[in-house]
Amino acid sequence: MCIAAEKGALREPTTLRVATKFPNIARSYYTSLGKDIDVIKLHGSIELAPLLKLSDVIVDLVETGKTLADNNMEVVETIADISARLISNKVSHRFKHKEVTKLCEEIASNLQTGE
Repeated sequence: MCIAAEKGALREPTTLRVATKFPNIARSYYTSLGKDIDVIKLHGSIELAPLLKLSDVIVDLVETGKTLADNNMEVVETIADISARLISNKVSHRFKHKEVTKLCEEIASNLQTGE
């Protein structure tokens, strides 16, 4: 989870405009810093908000940074490292072992091929 802005364009306005799909995370983070923000909740291509002058920065999940680079943006700060977990309770794992194992194999295969 990162804060990103147009390359070289970040300045500190009185009230920062933040576009995000994760308004609670953005508010909590900036509140912990004592900064005042206006949250703009968007869905879809969040990285377009600064380019269209809708926001100063975005708060979004960043995996490789390719989409940011494609839109002349850069990570300016990391809020948190995030990872995914697959959880299966004991009963499901025991009685649906084949399905759970197949799902794990498909996920591992997709991670290796980058899909």
